Amino acid sequence: MERAELEELRGKVSCAAALEERGFALDRKESTRRARKYRRNGEIIIVIHDGLGWFDPLSEAKGDVFRLVERLAGVPFVEALGHVAGLVGYEPAEPAWNREERSRKPDRSVPERWQARRKPWRGSATWRYLRDTRRLPERIIRAAVSAGVLREGPYGSMWAAHTDADAAICGWEERGPEWRGFATGGAKVLFRLGPADALRLCVTEAAIDAMSLAALENLRPDTLYLSTGGGWSPATAAAISMLFARPGARLVAATDANAQGETYAARLLALKGGPSSSAERLRPSWDDWNVVLKDTPHQ
Repeated sequence: MERAELEELRGKVSCAAALEERGFALDRKESTRRARKYRRNGEIIIVIHDGLGWFDPLSEAKGDVFRLVERLAGVPFVEALGHVAGLVGYEPAEPAWNREERSRKPDRSVPERWQARRKPWRGSATWRYLRDTRRLPERIIRAAVSAGVLREGPYGSMWAAHTDADAAICGWEERGPEWRGFATGGAKVLFRLGPADALRLCVTEAAIDAMSLAALENLRPDTLYLSTGGGWSPATAAAISMLFARPGARLVAATDANAQGETYAARLLALKGGPSSSAERLRPSWDDWNVVLKDTPHQ
């Protein structure tokens, strides 16, 4: 098959079609327009680039629809071509989105867009979402606002900053009553709440969970509460490893109590720490720490 024919075939078959044909289902709650999460038992594949690309958030695997079929069917490239050709015309299920499509790229940088947004204030839409819907205590919201890691997002949503080792804004998690996503053009590193020099490192999968665990633990002064934003990028792994490399660091894998959370926890516990460092698993009693917080009285 000529290169032009390969490109034509690649453009006709979505990675989502290959996944659905193999029994994967779209996780609508965990998906965005730019990144659609598909699950099959404990397996997870994220579809990107308008269906033309994919990656496994729990490994380094990624590629186009041909590489995906090779992986799913366990066949060489030549056989994968036949599988992909057989999917031409297959239309995967289309989610009903609650937000209008962004038709153009942002005209400002990630830090500029962050600075243009107001910090939440008592009674603001974001404050009410965090307090009333997510049940975060106001002392935790105030601490996050004071730390400069929260911003008012559109339509009552929350922006939770991801920063690098120099505290530079790299992107932000977006969560709201009808929306979840990540900053367009931003990079996932780590959401951080707590003293930068704290040696106890609690790693969760979402900023909401990091703040919820902080609330349950009364914002321990020896702890840095972290979120990976549900990803495991090289930048995230490097950032956690840098923190864990400090003498006496204690890594706490506080990821969700499900298959994905256990996989994340295993990767965290496999990281090499510094002198006298230690690591442990802290599992929520329910699916995630926000559910635990909502179920805990007097918070």
